[in-house]
Amino acid sequence: METYPIPMVPGPVVVPQRILDVYRNNFGSGDLETEFLELYNRTEANLQQMMQTRNKVVIHTGEGMIALWGALKSCLLPGDRVLAIATGVFGYGIGEMAEAIGAVVRTIAIPYDQTVSDWDEIEQVILDYKPKMITVVHCETPSGTLNPIAQIGALKVKHRVPLLYVDAVASLGGAPVKTDEWNIDLCLGGSQKVLSVPPSMAFLSVSDQAWEIIHQVNYPGYDALKPFATAQKDFYFPYTPYWHGVAALNIGVEMLLEEGLENSFARHQKVAAFCRQELERMGLELFPAAGAVPSPTVTAVKVPISVGWRELNARFRRHGLAVGGSYGPLAEKVFRLGHMGSQASMELVERALEAIRKSL
Repeated sequence: METYPIPMVPGPVVVPQRILDVYRNNFGSGDLETEFLELYNRTEANLQQMMQTRNKVVIHTGEGMIALWGALKSCLLPGDRVLAIATGVFGYGIGEMAEAIGAVVRTIAIPYDQTVSDWDEIEQVILDYKPKMITVVHCETPSGTLNPIAQIGALKVKHRVPLLYVDAVASLGGAPVKTDEWNIDLCLGGSQKVLSVPPSMAFLSVSDQAWEIIHQVNYPGYDALKPFATAQKDFYFPYTPYWHGVAALNIGVEMLLEEGLENSFARHQKVAAFCRQELERMGLELFPAAGAVPSPTVTAVKVPISVGWRELNARFRRHGLAVGGSYGPLAEKVFRLGHMGSQASMELVERALEAIRKSL
């Protein structure tokens, strides 16, 4: 049953029937059946192709935050220096997460409606601070922006920073993410965005340099990366694998690869550009500042002061439209349309825009 027939929440997105059908199967024990190991290996290979990496990919059971936390805890010790390049809710949040586990964090604070552009400042901070890890978010979903990563990776290599940590949860599959070319050591993804799978799986690529540090840190928690270094070789996973979840994740990636990465990128760009163009024609103001890079997977719009978020959201829902609000300092000031994965559809966006017109 569809409560809201025009679903535009920026994740979790609508799950296609082909993926839903996976959950109708009864599987054996992922701890014991070699068929699960074969599935895991196949899913990893598909993720490597999507992420454009030769690095090992770890597949976790849990929402995307398990990968974000696990990567930090597995690579950082109290006192380690982290440089957080922050342009939004999650960029600042990752810096706070690193502080919570004892790292010493320096934040390059960029306004929420902008994207990274001052490369001289970033290079100077790297030279002065000498961090062990740089963290950055590729797609800031609460802001509807997309940060350039290639230049950060180049500075990482130039100044021999050990680790580059990139949250690509909301961009993977909908925008180019060139993990190896951009020198990303920890590239983090989740199932519920462009892959259109329920929010049950997280994954991340891990570079050789990162594995060396992971073994040195030797973090033993549930979300630890170290056990996955040998899990496939030994067929011994650190916790009972979620067979349904891995199977669904694999179908999500296969559907994307069948479409073709370039075709998916073009679809997302086309739908996003049309969405933003029509919203501005209605007199609405987009949240990203002039000169900021907008995301192809999500559009952030300023809530009209004359209406207010609660009333606007109520009107949307009366017209069958479900969108996302925002978080932190953007709460009740911004609403978001998630045109990602199964929702990157011109027909669906046209229906959403018509509901917005009626609501206004």
